[in-house]
Amino acid sequence: MIPPEPAAEKPQNPTQPVTVAAMGAISAVGADTAQTAASVRAGLSAYQESDYCNREGSSMIMALVPDDALPPLDQELLKETRLTGRQQRILRLHGAALQPMIEQLGDQPVPLMLAAPEKQFGRRTVVSDTFLTPLAVQTKLNIDFNNSYVYPYGRAAGFFALEAAMLLLEQNICTQVLVAGADTYLDMQLLAMLDREERVLAQETMDGFAPGEGAAAILLKKSDGNGVKIYPPGIAQEPGHRYSEQPYKGEGLSNAISQALVYGNAPVKTVMAGLTGEHFGAKEWGVSVVRNRKQLDEDFNIMHPVDCFGDCGAALGLMLMQLAITGLRGGYLPGPVLAWSSSEHDPRAAVYIER
Repeated sequence: MIPPEPAAEKPQNPTQPVTVAAMGAISAVGADTAQTAASVRAGLSAYQESDYCNREGSSMIMALVPDDALPPLDQELLKETRLTGRQQRILRLHGAALQPMIEQLGDQPVPLMLAAPEKQFGRRTVVSDTFLTPLAVQTKLNIDFNNSYVYPYGRAAGFFALEAAMLLLEQNICTQVLVAGADTYLDMQLLAMLDREERVLAQETMDGFAPGEGAAAILLKKSDGNGVKIYPPGIAQEPGHRYSEQPYKGEGLSNAISQALVYGNAPVKTVMAGLTGEHFGAKEWGVSVVRNRKQLDEDFNIMHPVDCFGDCGAALGLMLMQLAITGLRGGYLPGPVLAWSSSEHDPRAAVYIER
């Protein structure tokens, strides 16, 4: 499942932009990419009281995809006792997002770079390489297993997957690569952990976020110079992340954004921010703005899509990219666009997108 070693003469990091051949998604505010983008543009929110309660007995505020909007789990997978409830939900989310692409992909095996939920301390990895097999069963996708890989980094995972996909294209290993991510917070142990940390929005918890769910998929190919172009992402680490004992300086996101803006041909006019609503993330964004001010337009517009569809974890990075691409194609979003996201632990990432 690990991509082959690059040839000695090839670059170790991608240097060229790519373009998007197809997109698919599902979120709490849309059954596909277009509907999700329209809902975010209109400011519609799916936040509502859920059936899950915190330790105070108050309903947790969540943003969930209606169950009837998801395809049923494949009959073969219903017999698979090793799949957890969260894994089954992620498979169904992937099925909804990938469905529009199956016909276009045909029978040709396609490499898949998978953005996956972040591993939590003391818990098993939710999605590993072995997950690709049930994913192929659920989606009927012909996966090129030899050139596919899983990135379990949560909210920033999509950018890692994007970088790997770009490298495959630059090395001419394939002509198209699928990048996908899905996640859900419908996990009692995970919600209980977040409740202990007082991080889930509820009547008496204001400095928190709305757990959500969703899936997003992007089919990439080499750019021919036309249309929307996605440049290589900037990737960095934040030593002082939420679960670290080191001081939180916000340098990780700032460095990631600086790397992404190296490819900038013009100041950024729109920012697709990965802010979840918690105060914790505001500091690193503030540091990033100060340090990268020259690459940002004086009147740049900032969007907070999580305010609409909740924190969709490993799907967030790709969802932000899709919103940027859709807005640029539709002409209603001033570009260039900077999209960024931060994981719970140290990964931080950003990408520059222009038309």
